[in-house]
Amino acid sequence: MHKFFRSSLWIPLIAFVVVAPSNSQGEQNSSVPLLRLVGADGGERSVTQEDWAKLPRAVVKAVDHGGATATFEGVPARELLNLVSVPFGPDLRGQQLALYVVAEAADGYKVVYALPEFDPGFTDGVILIADRKDGEALPPKEGPVRVVVPWEKRQARWVRQLTGLRVGRAQ
Repeated sequence: MHKFFRSSLWIPLIAFVVVAPSNSQGEQNSSVPLLRLVGADGGERSVTQEDWAKLPRAVVKAVDHGGATATFEGVPARELLNLVSVPFGPDLRGQQLALYVVAEAADGYKVVYALPEFDPGFTDGVILIADRKDGEALPPKEGPVRVVVPWEKRQARWVRQLTGLRVGRAQ
């Protein structure tokens, strides 16, 4: 009797493994949050794959880890920050210059950027939240999205596995 139960328990498990849909190409559910954004006022917004697909895109070339030049594609970070009403352009002056952005990774790694680093009135550079590298989706150890700062000589602030951007104010 025990042999029957032991062998029969495997049948549903095998059927589940065979029938279960695979996600081997790294596809994500479009309603699952990709990033969490928090504005200076504490307002939060989740960005889903569906939201991501509607945002303006940019392409940058940058020297990646190991010294090789790579082409990164994604959304300029300022476009994401606009979703939580971050001041840019003529509104970025005075007390607003004390605002900063913390980029947070899945493993708890965090880095800080001054808000003017994202504003085209202060810099010609683009901080990119990339989802593609050299025409391919980012590998799991880097993505699904990551920060790319093309002008930096070191990639210490290129946050891999980015989970959120949080705006704060220096005291």
